[in-house]
Amino acid sequence: MSAGLLTVSALLGALAGWAAVPLAHRFTVPASGRGVGGRPVERLGVSLAGAVVFGGLAAARGAAPELPALLLVGAVGLVLALVDLACLRLPDRLVALAAAAGGLGLAGAAPATGVGRLLPALAGAAAAFAGYVLLALLPGSRLGFGDVKLAAALGLPLGWLGWPALALGLLLPHLLNGVVVLALLAARKVRRDTALPFGPAILAGAWLAVLFA
Repeated sequence: MSAGLLTVSALLGALAGWAAVPLAHRFTVPASGRGVGGRPVERLGVSLAGAVVFGGLAAARGAAPELPALLLVGAVGLVLALVDLACLRLPDRLVALAAAAGGLGLAGAAPATGVGRLLPALAGAAAAFAGYVLLALLPGSRLGFGDVKLAAALGLPLGWLGWPALALGLLLPHLLNGVVVLALLAARKVRRDTALPFGPAILAGAWLAVLFA
């Protein structure tokens, strides 16, 4: 991986993070009556997160044909995470955009890697959807069907990368969420019955799976 690719990717991520705040604001105000904070320091924080997300993807995949697809999904993921944190929802339009970005990006990468790579990608999306549906239907489950649809959208690029990446991407969100919940309970920030967003954990788990699978 070249330093130039890493630098350009990080800069693109910073721009995506800066743009994610006003985009997320449009989806949160109608739903909750309050929007995502747009103060400069907050936008800088999201820009930094975007730079880390994009830079990590570029470092992990280099100039692989699927990198543009992963960056596109990452850009939409930043908006989804902000919306879910603000009002506990994952808008269908944004989830569909993430799925379309991943699908079209991978279709564009297929000629360079072989069209057959699309089959495990589709299988990954189907497996992620089925697995999260089962979890959502369990008694006492707090998973929403927005989480199910997001997992399916992310299962597409994870399936493209292989079954180890998919398995890691499906497992890590629950581990990450568990750590966050325990920390918040210990700090007395939430109670056991407090509703918390799961979308950011799904997105972070998928990102880490790409980095380490």
